[in-house]
Amino acid sequence: MGSENELFSGREFAPSLWLALFSFHHRARKVRGRDTYEYHEPATALFILSTMNCSWQQGLADSRLCLAHHEVRSTLLLQPLWDLVRGKEGWLKSPFFPVLFSFMVYMLFCIPFLALDLLSSKVPSLRRYKIQPQRSPTAGVLLGCVLHTVYNHVVFIFPVTVAHWYWRPVSLPSVAPGLLGVLLDTTACLLLFDFQYFLWHVLHHRVPWLYKTFHKLHHKHTATFALSTHYSSAWETLSLGLFAGACPMLLKCHPLTEMAFFVVNIWLSVEDHSGYDLPWSTHRLVPFGLCGGPPHHDLHHLRFKSNYAPYFTHWDKLLGTFVDLDPKE
Repeated sequence: MGSENELFSGREFAPSLWLALFSFHHRARKVRGRDTYEYHEPATALFILSTMNCSWQQGLADSRLCLAHHEVRSTLLLQPLWDLVRGKEGWLKSPFFPVLFSFMVYMLFCIPFLALDLLSSKVPSLRRYKIQPQRSPTAGVLLGCVLHTVYNHVVFIFPVTVAHWYWRPVSLPSVAPGLLGVLLDTTACLLLFDFQYFLWHVLHHRVPWLYKTFHKLHHKHTATFALSTHYSSAWETLSLGLFAGACPMLLKCHPLTEMAFFVVNIWLSVEDHSGYDLPWSTHRLVPFGLCGGPPHHDLHHLRFKSNYAPYFTHWDKLLGTFVDLDPKE
């Protein structure tokens, strides 16, 4: 294949396209005697190339130009947000940021459901959305869950994040990811996390010693509520944290995509444990029953031997562990 100048000779491009070609974190390598390029957002590249009128017969140069053109337009949407985030670079690179970010987002997502627990006792019409309306956590139980979560974050999660900060310093690229890349890569991370946790979950239910030693604590509450989400053993907390941290690394996601995944992951986890099946719950917005939602996971806490996947339903359906809530119950 010719040189870079030969590929683009005789063409006129806007400066933004030239900037895109050299700033989207790609690197060249040889594969069977030809040049290929690995992009920072592989899911975006594959999706765009498969849906555009850019054929491989036009050559790699045209494909790269089409990709760059669409990536520029997509990146411009998120660049102001990314510039704002990068303005806090010193804080983002602090070893305190991951643990505080995780805890604060978690508590922020729990607050609306705590408010529902408080209001539902005074507004009977709200109780129709509660999956187990006859059961509600006491103030003492809620406080115990909060203290347990703080303990796990300080004693176990924080030392791990410090070690990660030391061995793998945070790097913030100047260019934002494309919006499509954020959506696709976040979905890919959720699917990977769902698979990882499904395997872990099944194993810790099928092996009695693992269940009694590490997972039984999380099943103390058979009627789920938001603050029961992180009521788990140190091993379970660290395992799920490892899965969540590994997914963006394995898929080589942009840091902004990584943050988006963490936020969505925490939200889905809290929502699944909320104990409420609301009209706008995520599983009602996603078609074809692909997501189980709070009824799916609440039933797991009630019966123990079904619905092992945290978010999606395909693994439970494929392996025969899916159980739906009986409307008569």
